[in-house]
Amino acid sequence: MFSRVKRRIGFATWRQPRAILWVVAGVVTLGMLIALEIAARRYGGQPGPITTQAQEVVLAPKPGPLYAGLALMMVVLTWRQRFIAAGAAIGIDVVFVLVRWAVDVKVAADHLFGNGALWVMLGCAVIAVTRRTGRERALLLKGVGLGLLLVAGRKTGDTWLLITSKTRPAVLDPYLATADHALGDPSWVAGRILKATGPIGTHLLDWVYGELAVAAIVVTLYQLRHVGVERRFPRHHLVRTFLVIGLLGPAIYMIFPVVGPIFAYGPGTSGTGGVEWAVANLWPHTPPPLAVPHPVSYDAITPRNCMPSLHTAWATAIFIHSRKGPRMLRFAGTFWLVATLGATLGFGYHYGVDLLAGVVFALTIEAGLRAFDRGWDRSAIQLVTYGSTVFAALLVAYRYLPVEMAEHPWVSGPLLLLAMASVIYGYVRTTKAWEPKAVPAWQPEPQPELV
Repeated sequence: MFSRVKRRIGFATWRQPRAILWVVAGVVTLGMLIALEIAARRYGGQPGPITTQAQEVVLAPKPGPLYAGLALMMVVLTWRQRFIAAGAAIGIDVVFVLVRWAVDVKVAADHLFGNGALWVMLGCAVIAVTRRTGRERALLLKGVGLGLLLVAGRKTGDTWLLITSKTRPAVLDPYLATADHALGDPSWVAGRILKATGPIGTHLLDWVYGELAVAAIVVTLYQLRHVGVERRFPRHHLVRTFLVIGLLGPAIYMIFPVVGPIFAYGPGTSGTGGVEWAVANLWPHTPPPLAVPHPVSYDAITPRNCMPSLHTAWATAIFIHSRKGPRMLRFAGTFWLVATLGATLGFGYHYGVDLLAGVVFALTIEAGLRAFDRGWDRSAIQLVTYGSTVFAALLVAYRYLPVEMAEHPWVSGPLLLLAMASVIYGYVRTTKAWEPKAVPAWQPEPQPELV
């Protein structure tokens, strides 16, 4: 049997480093999904990402990026195939809605649609295996995998948040609140400013914060706009960075569990639910007094998802990948980054030090992915090593030097900003040197005129 497989696939293919890497990545991803499935059932008594995704083939889907995943998958299709796929997805959803209405199944409005998108993606996977060959099969499977990975990433993230709330009863918010004195307590300042703007500013930033995935999809679709014609993916695009940030970020949550100012020092997002667990009801009007920090217990529901700020990391990635787009896309990327930073602080979801760590985290991952594509040379190793070192140093300083940072804000604050700025400078300078240099066209030398 192995000899037949070897003849069909080509044994030499398996010896190629990139093919081996994809196999290893697939095995690791599957193992992680199985581990998260087990952990979700053990700690939370709830189904994990594999079960919830399988259930949505028939049951009402949760609000999520199912149609966004379909849009990503369709970049590998022709325009005719895209119209067929979109029409099939909408038609299937209409059938599901009518069946649920006929059997009187009560479904929330935001749970009505999504089954059709999942069915079409799975159908395209079947078509790729049974009706396509060679490069066309590989391209279609890559498109399906890209769409399903986006959906699975959301499910995986939800499971990780559940695990952090169940396995980390103590949170380290007092450490970050103390370290935040070095930056002037920006979450408290931004919270008061946002309240002063009234409902207009609140609704705008709430929309930006909640629709971060939409901005990512817009930038990604621009980057992948030529895939259907060129029949190949670019070597690097935004979805890769998004997925790696979401994969590695929860590991830091487990090491540094933090719930955020509005929960640890305020009423929680419900207005009253967090007061009984809060250290004090101070946010956003009164910054916490300087004191020696210590871990505090919190409920088993609120995710410990602040350090680092992944919303900041994702918004930073959107900003980076929008730089090569048209002016409108660059403007949108800048707006989304600034508005996301304002929302994370203004709503009390993060401390200022979370945002610094999120920027360094994103730039380090982006540098590593770019280096993986172009090859690891000295500049790539130095950049990734430096970014990782700065990120680790920030975590250590937040955990073990918060009092010293708060007591000397005019020294520690600029040092924190300088550390982040140095990573930004290193990233911009190094990646600019990686860009291909334009070679001027050869011009023939002028010939002397014959007299």
